[in-house]
Amino acid sequence: MEIEKLAFDHAPVGLVLLEHRIIRACNLQFAAIFGDRPEDYVNMPLARYYPSIEDYRRIGERGLAAMRKTGRYADERVMKRRNGTLFWCRVRGQSLTPEAPFQRGIWSFSDLSDERPLVPLTQREREVAILTCRGLTSKEIGLDLGLSYRTVEVYRARLLEKFQARKLAELVAKLSGMPL
Repeated sequence: MEIEKLAFDHAPVGLVLLEHRIIRACNLQFAAIFGDRPEDYVNMPLARYYPSIEDYRRIGERGLAAMRKTGRYADERVMKRRNGTLFWCRVRGQSLTPEAPFQRGIWSFSDLSDERPLVPLTQREREVAILTCRGLTSKEIGLDLGLSYRTVEVYRARLLEKFQARKLAELVAKLSGMPL
């Protein structure tokens, strides 16, 4: 077995080769994270492992915009295992075709379940939580999501309650899995 294949198959992080967001190959760790064998993922649309088609579309748009600038994208998001359970996942991607970022790329997936338990959130609460962790103000989040800053504040108040946080800094710490 050549060294590159050995490294890919046994890397301690989930690795996937994607073409147009279709899985062409994945390693053992990716299969373990998502719950099956590597051969069960070949030619599978990545959309199947998002909580919703809206998440797939929205994150895809954001990722494509970033990759057009740098060829790379990274975020932390909720993903769905094959059995349907949701979990937090760190995702990083590198396009192998900069002129067409989603044509071919290598992506890594890390399960964050141990550091970040899943709290049931609505789609909009997840979006506000993610942008809050990126350091955006309520006004900036409102502009990004097409909401008023007061509506964003309502979502942040719900997040504070759901995560039993007293202030925004504590919420961000809980959302990011940092020790308090």
